[in-house]
Amino acid sequence: MKVQLRNMANKYVNFVSDEHFLNCIKNLHNSYLKAKNNISKRSLYANKVDTVKLTFDSKFNDISEEDLIQSEILRQIDKSINNSIGIFHEQILGGISGFEIGNLSGFDIKSTDNKLFADIKNKHNTMNSSAAESLFQKLARYADDYKTARCYWVQILAKGSFEENWKGDINGKEYGHSRVFKISGDKFYALLSGEEDAFFQLYKALPVAISDYLKSVDSEKLVKENSALDEIASETEKSKRSILDQITFENYSYYLGFDKL
Repeated sequence: MKVQLRNMANKYVNFVSDEHFLNCIKNLHNSYLKAKNNISKRSLYANKVDTVKLTFDSKFNDISEEDLIQSEILRQIDKSINNSIGIFHEQILGGISGFEIGNLSGFDIKSTDNKLFADIKNKHNTMNSSAAESLFQKLARYADDYKTARCYWVQILAKGSFEENWKGDINGKEYGHSRVFKISGDKFYALLSGEEDAFFQLYKALPVAISDYLKSVDSEKLVKENSALDEIASETEKSKRSILDQITFENYSYYLGFDKL
């Protein structure tokens, strides 16, 4: 594997350029903005809000109703942003010399000489057994098609630091291949960059790089963030209900007695 030369001229990390690093942050920021702007009152209500649970949360955790709803909005944003975090890692790694991202080609990262293919998952527990079986079969096909390629299931946030052959029982079937591996995020960053502490470099650089990026952003050009709470608050001014009562009424007014809220 090609060893990346240490670049002491970079401000953030040694294995990709500052320009590439900031561009990856920009792409993720845009994903955050899109996720926030997708949370309207309509989308918040799409799967019905559990206002019984929210009542317990408010009273037992001593949280104001407004803060509680804001937390619920952030929870929905978090669900939609998880996939974007994985894409961020793909884009960072794709900026290392000798590697490229898949662009929906069936793999997330590959080496330009076709000696490495990888599928990246942000967390170790994001797949059920059927998804794991499908992933193994896909990686094994790459290994068979490219006779010298090593193929990886990458777990960015893993339960340990490892690089090992992926074999064992999946969905009741025995699987194994001499060139199919599973690997933790720190080891994969080290493998591609040639720098043992590459993932640590990323972690340490993020606060500085994000601050630098945000200073360069024209806040006046940013799209207005989610309107769900504003929409609900506007309704409470007219109805004189509490925020929770307003949400309950708008979600369950067809339940017996709830039309009286």
